[in-house]
Amino acid sequence: MFTLSSSLHLLSSRRRTVSFRQSVLRPLAVLGILLFALGTSVAAQAQTTDVQTAWRLLDYMAVDYGGAVSGGRVKSASEYAEMTEFAASVSTRLAALPSTPARGQLIAGATRLQAVIAAKGAREDVARIAHGLAADLLKAYPVSLAPGKAPDLARGATLFAQNCASCHGMTGDGHGPDAAKLKTLPIAFSDITRARQRSPFALYQVIDQGIDGTAMQSFATLPSADRWALAFYAGRFAFPDALASQGERLWKSDPGLRQMIPDLTTLAGLTPEVLAMSIGTAKADAVIAYLRRHPDVVIQQAPGSLTVARDKLAQSLAAYRGGDRHAAQELALSAYLDGFEPLEPMLTARDATLMGHIESAMGEFRASLQQGRPADEIATRIQVLDGLFDDADAALSPDAASTASTFLGAFTILLREGLEALLIVVAMIAFLRKAERPEVLPYVHGGWIGALAAGGLTWGIATYAIGISGASRELTEGFGSLFAAVVLLSVGIWMHGKAQADQWQRYIREKMSRALSRQSAWFLFGLAFIVVYREVFETILFYAALWTQGNGGTMLAGAGSAVLLLGLIAWAMLRYSRDLPIAKFFAYSAWLMAILTIVLAGKGVSALQEAGIIDIAPLGGGIRVSMLGIFPTLQSMGAQLLMLIAVLCGFLLNRRRAAVAVG
Repeated sequence: MFTLSSSLHLLSSRRRTVSFRQSVLRPLAVLGILLFALGTSVAAQAQTTDVQTAWRLLDYMAVDYGGAVSGGRVKSASEYAEMTEFAASVSTRLAALPSTPARGQLIAGATRLQAVIAAKGAREDVARIAHGLAADLLKAYPVSLAPGKAPDLARGATLFAQNCASCHGMTGDGHGPDAAKLKTLPIAFSDITRARQRSPFALYQVIDQGIDGTAMQSFATLPSADRWALAFYAGRFAFPDALASQGERLWKSDPGLRQMIPDLTTLAGLTPEVLAMSIGTAKADAVIAYLRRHPDVVIQQAPGSLTVARDKLAQSLAAYRGGDRHAAQELALSAYLDGFEPLEPMLTARDATLMGHIESAMGEFRASLQQGRPADEIATRIQVLDGLFDDADAALSPDAASTASTFLGAFTILLREGLEALLIVVAMIAFLRKAERPEVLPYVHGGWIGALAAGGLTWGIATYAIGISGASRELTEGFGSLFAAVVLLSVGIWMHGKAQADQWQRYIREKMSRALSRQSAWFLFGLAFIVVYREVFETILFYAALWTQGNGGTMLAGAGSAVLLLGLIAWAMLRYSRDLPIAKFFAYSAWLMAILTIVLAGKGVSALQEAGIIDIAPLGGGIRVSMLGIFPTLQSMGAQLLMLIAVLCGFLLNRRRAAVAVG
C-alpha cells in the first residue's frame, strides 16, 4: 500500500500529508471517476449503436431479400452478396453485445438466418426469421422505439424538401432531379408493396444511421424530434389522402382499433402488413394512412397521459380566468380521470409516495376551484403539479423499470389488496365452522370464487375490448367500499353483542338455524363477492399496467409469491381460530370488522371524491395512509369518524344490554 511517510521521511508533518492528498490524490480520484463515467458512456453508446444497426440490417433483409433471390435462384448477384454480408454483420454485432441470458438465443437465430440465406431460402422464411429476431433483439436490449411527443408533420415536410426531395422526389417516387446520377437508385417511398413492410421506426433507423455503400447519408446530427418527423412524413407517401379519410372513419368508429394501437410506441413500430393480419389489408392501409398523417390522435386517446393532464389543467385555468367556474371544475376533473388516474397503478408500483403527492395536489387543486380561490393561487398550484408530473415522467419512463421493481410491485400490490378481502372471508369461514354450519360454506366459497372469475372477465374487457374509464374505476371502488363498510358495521356490532352472552353452545344449537336461513346464506355470498371483487378490480388495474411494460414472467412470479403468503396467512388464521374459545373469537372478529369498516369508509369516500361525486375539503398538514383508508380531506376523515362513533356506540349498547341481562 502506498504511504507518503515510507518514501518521504523528511516530509512527515500532517499539513504536508493533507496537502499532498488534496493536491494529488483527490484530482486523481476525480480523474478516475470521470474516466470511468466516460468509458461507461462510450460502452453504452456502442451497445446502443450495435443494437440499432443490427435491427436496421434485419429489417432491411426482411424487406429486400425478395429482390435478391426468387424460387431458390439468385435474381441479383450484387443484392445477394449484400444480403450475405448483412447477415454476417448481424451475427458479429450480436456477439459483441454484453452477455445476457437472451444473447445465446439471438446468436443462434442469426446463425439460422445465415443458413437460410446461404441455401437461397424463400423470401417468407427470411422475412419471418429476420422480423422475429429483430423483435427479440429489442426485448433483450431495449432502445428508444418512439418519439417523446407526436411528430410535427409540417416540420417533416420542410426537412424532406431540404434534404430528401432531390433524390427521392417531392412525391417520394424515387425520381428526384439527382436520382439518375446515383449508382444505387433511391428508394421509392410511394411503392405500396415495400411501404406495407416498413414501420416509422425502421425509417427512423435509416435516417439516423444512413445506408452503407449508398448515397443515403446519416442525419444523426438532426434532433431526434426532426428525425421522427421525417420518418412519419416519408411513411405516408404510399397511402393517398383519400385512403386517409377512410381510415379516419374507421379509427373513430371502431374502439377495437384504438385498443390495438394504444400509444405512439405501438404506432412507431407497426407495419401495415402486421396490422393487416388482424383487420385485412384494405382496412390496415386506410388506418395507417390516417395515423401517419395524424399521430397526435393516438396520444389523445391513449388511456392515461400526463400530456392530457397538463393540457386539461391549462384549459381549466383559462376557463377559471374567464369566469366559467363550472367548466374549470369539469376540466380539472377530466385532467385527473382521463389524464392521471389511469397511470396511477403503474406509478404506484414505481413510486407510491410520488403518486400520493400528485393525487393530493390534484384534489387540492379541485378544492381551490370549488372555493373560488384567486386565479394566481390556482396558477401556482398548476406549477406545483407540473413539477410533480416531471417527476412522474421520469418514474414512468422505460429506463426506470427493472426486474426487481416489477417483482416487488406485483408482490406488494396483490398482498396489500388481497389482505383486506382475505381477513373478511376467512372470518366468515371461521364463524361458520364455529357455528357448526358447514352447509353454508359453499355460499361463501362461491362468492369469492365468483369474484375472481368476474375479475378475470374484467381484465379481458379492460385489456382487449372497451377499456374502463377512470370514472368507472373510482365509482366501482367507491360504492363497493361503502357498501362493504355498512355491512361490516352491522356484522361487527352483531358479533360483539354475541361475545357478551353466556352458554354459547346452547345459543348456536337453538338460534343459528334461524339466524342462517337460505336468505342469510345468499347474503353471505353477496358479501364475499363484493369484498373480494372490490380488491380484485383494484388489483387487475395495477397488473394490466404492469403487463404492458413487459417482464410478464417476473410479474407472475411476484403475484405467485403474494398468493403463497396470503395462503399461509389464511391457514394460520383458520388454524388459530379453531382452538380459540368462541367468546374470544367473536370479540376479536368484531374488532376486526370494526377496523375494516373504518378503513373501507375512508377509501370509499376518497374514491367518490376522485370521481367528482363528493366535494373535497383538504386538511392542511393531514397525514395520508392509503392502506388504512386515511386521506387528508374533511369528508374522508369525517366518514371514518362517523364509523368510529357508530362502532363505539354499538359496542357500548351491547355491553349495557349484557349487563342488564346478567342483572
